[in-house]
Amino acid sequence: MIVLQATQERLLAALQSVSGIVERRHTVPILANVLIRRDGGAVQFTTSDLEIQIRASADFGGDAGPFATTVGARKLIDILRTLPAEQTVTLDASGGRVVLKAGKSRFTLQTLPAEDFPLVQEAPAFGPAFAVPQKVLKRLLGLVSFAMAVQDIRYYLNGILFVAEGRRLTLVATDGHRLALASAELEVEVPRQEVILPRKTVLELQRLLAERDDPIELRFASNQAKFTLGTLEFVTKLVEGKFPDYQRVIPTAHRNVLVLGRLPLLAALQRAAIMTSDKFKGVRLHLEPGLLQVAANNAEQEEAVDELDVEYSGEVIDIGFNVQYLLDVLGAMAALGAEHVRIELQDGNASALLTVPGEEHFKYVVMPMRI
Repeated sequence: MIVLQATQERLLAALQSVSGIVERRHTVPILANVLIRRDGGAVQFTTSDLEIQIRASADFGGDAGPFATTVGARKLIDILRTLPAEQTVTLDASGGRVVLKAGKSRFTLQTLPAEDFPLVQEAPAFGPAFAVPQKVLKRLLGLVSFAMAVQDIRYYLNGILFVAEGRRLTLVATDGHRLALASAELEVEVPRQEVILPRKTVLELQRLLAERDDPIELRFASNQAKFTLGTLEFVTKLVEGKFPDYQRVIPTAHRNVLVLGRLPLLAALQRAAIMTSDKFKGVRLHLEPGLLQVAANNAEQEEAVDELDVEYSGEVIDIGFNVQYLLDVLGAMAALGAEHVRIELQDGNASALLTVPGEEHFKYVVMPMRI
């Protein structure tokens, strides 16, 4: 039976859209495979890691009868990558194997039974659906994802909080030392829904989302989230737990305010970072009227000092930060086209608030460190 027939370009695109969660070696061998199911003219490709399931549909040529099997996803993609984009590829099923034919090339691949593929059980009830342009969600994720924790024992920090309420979608990420918040307007009004998306889900969404106005539909249940991008459906488990009260973390009354160019500050911090070590990423900021001094040193008694002329008339402040935390946020701000950054400080011991002038929907809070 001819399972499908398509150009290399179309087939590879369909497989790549679902293969991001697939690992080559897995304790459950069938999870290294892609489930290929044909029903009439439509072919479905499904992958799963038991936490996330991604399904894409496409109309491909081939025999119309119902058919399903699973094949090694990465191996199939590796073969397709070696073929010319315009070449016609045929996938033929016979006797527990599939044969991929393209021009004068022929590859015989082992399969595992489709009925053994563990599909994710979808939640019985999702909340109301709402949609945002793909490029908007991609930008929101880019503005906060760098602040996610990595394998923190506080498992609820290893992801991003999504809060949909009224006509606003807010994303928040924190690792306990810094917090990033970004929000966007929704076209429809929705009741309050609050979920935590796991880190792997966030990274996969960032891979799938395109810089397009095409919508992505979001639906949340108590233990799952579902995303629909055209013919692609993405279902994921949620992180259980209570996310910190992010509203209490964001300073509201800092009396010392500094606005300066994002790129000059970024360059000064990059230079200072050269003199930090892998174990200690501290950088000192000395702020006085008209001047910002950026300094760093290391165990070899080496030191970097950079001075920037700034418009500032507040108190003299000495404060230390993890330089990587500052570099991360200044890099993320590029997505907003930010030319300037606004820094609000209380003193040398309180957290700092970084924002972009004119962009009220983005906030970044970073705790100081002792230097």
